[in-house]
Amino acid sequence: MRRKIFSTMVLVFLGLSGCASIGPRTVTRDRFDYISAISDSWKSQMLFNLVKLRYGDAPVFLDVASVITQTGVQGTLGISGSWWQNPFFSSAGVAATGTYGEKPTVTYLPMSGEKFARSLMTPIPPGAILSFLQAGYPADIVLRLTVHTINGIHSRYGYGARSREADPEFYPLVEKLRNIQQSGQIGLRVKRTGSQTATAIVFGKKFTPAIAADRDEVRKLLGLSLEADEFDVVYGSVAANDKEIALLTRSVLEILTDLSSYTDVPAANVEQKRTFPSPAPEIVNGVPVPPPIRILSSPQKPDDAFAAVPYGQNWYWIDDKDFASKRLFSFIMFLFTLTETGEKQGAPIITVPVG
Repeated sequence: MRRKIFSTMVLVFLGLSGCASIGPRTVTRDRFDYISAISDSWKSQMLFNLVKLRYGDAPVFLDVASVITQTGVQGTLGISGSWWQNPFFSSAGVAATGTYGEKPTVTYLPMSGEKFARSLMTPIPPGAILSFLQAGYPADIVLRLTVHTINGIHSRYGYGARSREADPEFYPLVEKLRNIQQSGQIGLRVKRTGSQTATAIVFGKKFTPAIAADRDEVRKLLGLSLEADEFDVVYGSVAANDKEIALLTRSVLEILTDLSSYTDVPAANVEQKRTFPSPAPEIVNGVPVPPPIRILSSPQKPDDAFAAVPYGQNWYWIDDKDFASKRLFSFIMFLFTLTETGEKQGAPIITVPVG
């Protein structure tokens, strides 16, 4: 009987020792779960603010500043037994109890004050826009979203008092820039003079006849020198000379308000003056210009959505089968993070223990 009790104790302790180190096992699970949760909440927050802007509501952004989780295991083990010489009256018992606990703490940081102004209201530097082009983002989409004018040629803006259609030259311009980009014959050059940094667009030398025609047309539309291949890119409305490209760039807030105008809204909300009517699509060469993003709406929650949020009496979402809208939405989120520079400052900080 003593051997049975001893064997039981050994097995129990071996089992407990096998569970002694649980920390490493939670890393993969926790990292995946928290990344998924933060990513989904980030998409929902961005979409929610786009819809709010469509209805004239103020956007509010809340950063997840930190996630701290504590994991612990507690256990007790009890052994009891009695025996006599008569084997029919011997008895033994083993009792074990354990508890597992996880206590995550999530810290939120509202975006306000200087950080809000810096991240949302500061125009995007022209160099950052060129970096997106260099990274392979389509020139027509990037320029359509991020600039008001290129050497005085206006893009479309669909919100508020500044609402206007694009100039007739704008869409042919960005289309030809896209063709040159796809050929690989446009590049970025950064020039440093002391503490000053300048960015330039450089045209390549190996053009096909079709791409060479597009390059020459871009020069004519922008009023650039027909002989030069390198042009300085600056922030502004008007170029100083024929070897300069002036970009009047937008802030992230302006980009979001423009995109919000593409949100599909119920006709009743327009009739009740809750929001403005959706702008009519632009027509280029007799063909409607497709919207850069489609945000749909319905009274019911959608079944197959890339991101979906409720607002008022309706749901608003991006269809998971709409790849173009998903790609642009992800681009906007990446652009948003690009503008977050400097240390996160300001109060209040909201810390919420979960569980």
